[in-house]
Amino acid sequence: MIKIIFFVCSILSFGIVSAQNSAISGTVSSNDGTVAYVNIYLKGTEIGTASDENGQYTLKNIPSGKYTLIASTIGFEKYYKTITIAEGEDQIVNITLSPSTESLDEMVVTGTLKPVSRLESPVPVEVYKPTFFKKNPTASIFEALQNVNGVRPQINCNVCNTGDIHINGLEGPYTLVLIDGMPIVSGLGTVYGLSGIPNSLIEQIEVVKGPASTLYGSEAVGGLINIITKNNLSAPDFFADSFVTSWGEFNLDVGTKFNVGKKVNVLLGANYFKYDNPIDNNGDNFTDLTLQDRISVFQKWNFTRKNSRILSLAGRFFYEDRWGGEMQWTPDFRGGDEIYGESIYTRRWEVLGKYQLPTEEKMMLSFSYNDHKQNSVYGDVPYLADQRIGFTQLTWDKTVGKHSLLAGTALRYNYYDDNTPATSNVDGNGNQPDEVIIPSLFVQDEIAFNKKHSLLLGGRYDYDDRHGNIFTPRGAYRFKFTDNDIIRLNAGTGFRVVNLFTEDHAALTGSRDVIIAEELKPERSFNVNLNYLKKIYGDDGTFVSLDASVFYTNFQNVIIPDYETNPNQIIYDNLNGTSISKGISANLDVAFYNGLKFMVGGTLQNVSNTEDGVKERQILTESYSANWSVSYDIRTWNLSVDYTGNLYGPMRLPTLGESDPRSDFSPAWSIQNIQFTYDGLKNFEFYGGVKNLLDWTPNRGNPFIIARANDPFDKEVTFDTNGNAVATPNNPNGLTFDPSYVYGPNQGIRSFFGVRYTLN
Repeated sequence: MIKIIFFVCSILSFGIVSAQNSAISGTVSSNDGTVAYVNIYLKGTEIGTASDENGQYTLKNIPSGKYTLIASTIGFEKYYKTITIAEGEDQIVNITLSPSTESLDEMVVTGTLKPVSRLESPVPVEVYKPTFFKKNPTASIFEALQNVNGVRPQINCNVCNTGDIHINGLEGPYTLVLIDGMPIVSGLGTVYGLSGIPNSLIEQIEVVKGPASTLYGSEAVGGLINIITKNNLSAPDFFADSFVTSWGEFNLDVGTKFNVGKKVNVLLGANYFKYDNPIDNNGDNFTDLTLQDRISVFQKWNFTRKNSRILSLAGRFFYEDRWGGEMQWTPDFRGGDEIYGESIYTRRWEVLGKYQLPTEEKMMLSFSYNDHKQNSVYGDVPYLADQRIGFTQLTWDKTVGKHSLLAGTALRYNYYDDNTPATSNVDGNGNQPDEVIIPSLFVQDEIAFNKKHSLLLGGRYDYDDRHGNIFTPRGAYRFKFTDNDIIRLNAGTGFRVVNLFTEDHAALTGSRDVIIAEELKPERSFNVNLNYLKKIYGDDGTFVSLDASVFYTNFQNVIIPDYETNPNQIIYDNLNGTSISKGISANLDVAFYNGLKFMVGGTLQNVSNTEDGVKERQILTESYSANWSVSYDIRTWNLSVDYTGNLYGPMRLPTLGESDPRSDFSPAWSIQNIQFTYDGLKNFEFYGGVKNLLDWTPNRGNPFIIARANDPFDKEVTFDTNGNAVATPNNPNGLTFDPSYVYGPNQGIRSFFGVRYTLN
């Protein structure tokens, strides 16, 4: 009897094993050959594996049924295939992957002014794709950059919330912002031009940390951000993304593409943002977040020419109405001294294009022009400004043996006019717009000694009739130990010509007088950067990337606003000494087979100024920072979770002297967010979450943030004969109105919900 029972159990066990012994196997490949360590799984199940070093894979013990086979890895588009498998059946499914725009070895143009593989570039270039910014959706590029290690959006005014971008602790004016390689955003645009670029049309954002003046001229002293727009092949047929927040913010982003005839294709995108809900959670009777009504329209035309030569033309129109101030403010009070408000009307348009000359040699003509008009008031102080920047550049790209040559000439036209002392005559009695034309010549040679070693040498000559001849050389060396280990050494110089009022918003707000001590000289810098990149591919599909840098920058003639010599003044002068920025930065990216990904970055830095033997930390510069994102795909639910955040160390703050009760240093502070995304419905993504989970705002630990918010026009302030505020019973600390004490956003915790629709 026992033998019979054993025999029956054996037969049943064999049947069960046989029923579960179906398998799928095959080879994973791309145009470049087999692909190793690809994650392969059946959707809605826990059955999965990774391809081996030869691209082979096998999925075993699959119950009969209908499945969706998915293959995914970094650098390639996800592969989907519907499969029906019967009991005991073995199927062979060979998988062909298509390169993705998320590739680790994507083409970059920012570091050398011509397309080159990121891993082959002698200049380290960080690349961020739209999926990176989707982890924490924002209404502007300015806010989105808070997720990038070593890059910090700095809000410069508590009332109007305008700001700029700091890279490795350097002030915003040291960062040049480009669109498709053209210097569109500068001067006034540095403060107001990073909003309203339609996210739906962004292909990638490239970040270079360190001087790039050799190729891009003035303003690229601390680094640059290049926003590259999509082309007709990579853009979806239609795209819409809209979200709302519990604070009442509304953002809409749409884009489409279409053909005009057989040889012209057009990309069209628009962004609209509105916030009209005054909130005062910190109780100072001032808006915590500036109210905004903004629209931006972008259009890009690509023309088909013989021999695939390039011809493109793009344009953008931007309009914004923003205001912040006392909660009772309305436009009727604009420019008056009854109710304080800061109201800014901005109207801006841009044109940029590229034309490849019809010659045997590869020659490219690029051009851009922008017109920026600002009509603003800060309380009862008007600021009316008009800026026009024209730029044209001709480059010649030639490869001769081991030499990859690039030579070019550029011409930049700057026009700036406002109603401040910045454009007054020498005697100060009349207006004289600032107008200058700067011609330039540049050349670089990248020498590929072999597959492991390459050297880049370059130099640029500019002539500015205000400052004469300016020469900026640079060099870069790349050593490739293996395909997965790269070390880069970069050194170069930079220069910058300053326009104070377009760059430093604190000069326009509050009651401090602006003092320009002398004729300002152009700033000069010398920078060294050592970068190491390491990639690790695990046998189970795990991927690890480490990108670390050590940086050092020495500035001469640096112009720093002095808030401390006289609390009622901002004094601008060339530093009689040196300003040094140095530190170390690292990014670690890890992607696991099971759908878990995390990225963590950190920067330790020391930014100081030394004058007359006295060394001080620079104001509004953090000593350390960190950022992170943790993502997990719950495949069976078509749900992904993203947890993002950043941490900033203490920074020295611009107080109004020893009697100011506000802290001289900020605490360490952190903004953290969580988001859930569901993509189980074709063409749709639904997302929502919470921003600023810790509900952190800078008023914590301070008696107030805006000094004398109860008297913004200083009507009740008593001044002595030297113009200094005197302590009185209703002003015991002897302060004046000052909203420039700001280092982080005033906006607290809020929820958000959004929908994306993509039609390819």
